[in-house]
Amino acid sequence: MSASCATPAPGAPLPGTPLYDATALRAIEAAALSHASDATTLMQRAGQAGWRTLLSYWPQARRIVVVCGPGNNGGDGYVLATQALASGRDAVVVRLASHAPRTDAAQAMCAAFEAAGGRILAFDRALPVADVVVDAVFGIGLSRAPDDATAALIDAINAAGVPVLALDTPSGLSGDRGSAAGAAVRATHTLQFLAPQIGLQTGDGPDHAGALSLDTLGVDTRCFTNAQANARRIDAHDLAHWLRPRSRNAHKGRHGRVLCIGGDHGTGGAVLLAAGAALRAGAGLVEVATQGVHVAPLLARWPEAMVRRTDNVSALAGALDAADVIALGPGLGQGSWGYALFDETLDASSAAGTPLVLDADALNLLAARPRALPAGAILTPHPGEAARLLDLDTAAIQRDRPAAVRALAARWNAVVVLKGAGTLVCAPGGLPWLIAAGNPGMATGGMGDVLTGVIAALRAQGLDAEHAAACGALLHAVAGDTAARTSGERGLLPGDLIDVLRACANPEPNA
Repeated sequence: MSASCATPAPGAPLPGTPLYDATALRAIEAAALSHASDATTLMQRAGQAGWRTLLSYWPQARRIVVVCGPGNNGGDGYVLATQALASGRDAVVVRLASHAPRTDAAQAMCAAFEAAGGRILAFDRALPVADVVVDAVFGIGLSRAPDDATAALIDAINAAGVPVLALDTPSGLSGDRGSAAGAAVRATHTLQFLAPQIGLQTGDGPDHAGALSLDTLGVDTRCFTNAQANARRIDAHDLAHWLRPRSRNAHKGRHGRVLCIGGDHGTGGAVLLAAGAALRAGAGLVEVATQGVHVAPLLARWPEAMVRRTDNVSALAGALDAADVIALGPGLGQGSWGYALFDETLDASSAAGTPLVLDADALNLLAARPRALPAGAILTPHPGEAARLLDLDTAAIQRDRPAAVRALAARWNAVVVLKGAGTLVCAPGGLPWLIAAGNPGMATGGMGDVLTGVIAALRAQGLDAEHAAACGALLHAVAGDTAARTSGERGLLPGDLIDVLRACANPEPNA
């Protein structure tokens, strides 16, 4: 069945799951403590949840090493270690000399562990032999780089060569920013408490957090009322929220006309990929403006496209007027041809109000020659392009991807898709969307061109800029995962995504 696109009505429930930062999690915890809970009760629930998770994933583990820090995360670890002792496991706590428990609740849990016969060892360069190591050092409590002693402890956890279960947040990783300022635990699995965190799912987060699960610790839902989410997570199940079955009397005019502009000499494949993706994502008509040398190859691959030889700006005249959406940038280049088409397209789009999707060299030209963008423009930078658009370096973008995508949206008054692990989408002043799909095999040239075509097609089919970008980034990532399941991630090509886009763009309606 074909699909059409629907932007949620104002006030309608949004797809996805809220994600939170440390400030919001502390607010939730504070609310829980005022609703008939206490710090000891929450700590016991957290430690017990950690033990259940360990048993679920590693039921045969006999030797458990729990690395505890000085705060409440360490208290969670003492509870887990006590549970392990009670089940007959060999459980030992390791900590730095400076990491004796500091809070009343953590001190109580430490005393209970020792009363049960538990041993506490001072860290000395390496951890004891273990089947599983539990990271209960800092959780969300660290907002700086670890000191030298803690960095050595973290390095020892990573060097243990056994599965690592992190409680709440891998120590050293920012649950807000998705980056590590220094040493950070690389967990096999992270059990989040209370609510999911954005930083575990973008940037460096996925490599450090591993698989994710969540335990709300039995906290009353009222405790979440005043906590402000800082993103929404969407995954493959959310595609059906936007991609609805088409009406039986549908025709091509209802599904938009996309104009793809790009493909300078030597880069014709980029605009070919964008056009193919726009076709497979459901655009009613797709026109391509490219260098004359690329016309025949493009028609051979996509005879459904209308291809216009565009050796100069004058050849664009009718195409710009007819387009419902313009995708500008794939293979555009930064030479005189690309500059001329860039300026002409932005002038025409601004005058007519035609929606724009800018990628690749269109972003580089925009950074080099800043100008106001028409309302509703969509930018799709990778971290390097994002850095140029904000006059920063790439490392600064990756240190705080949520802040970067919000800054880009504000700076350019546009919807921004910040590509990378845990792609983020944000409208000016809006709440970012986190794309919980995609894989490392998609880190290859041409994937962004496919994304451009997908987003342009969804925009042409009626989604507003923010929802076209969010749904398009999700659809692109889901297609990448679908294609990778066939033969693996390494060697995945952009064309492989186009081959499965049609199936992914027609999800089963949600019940």
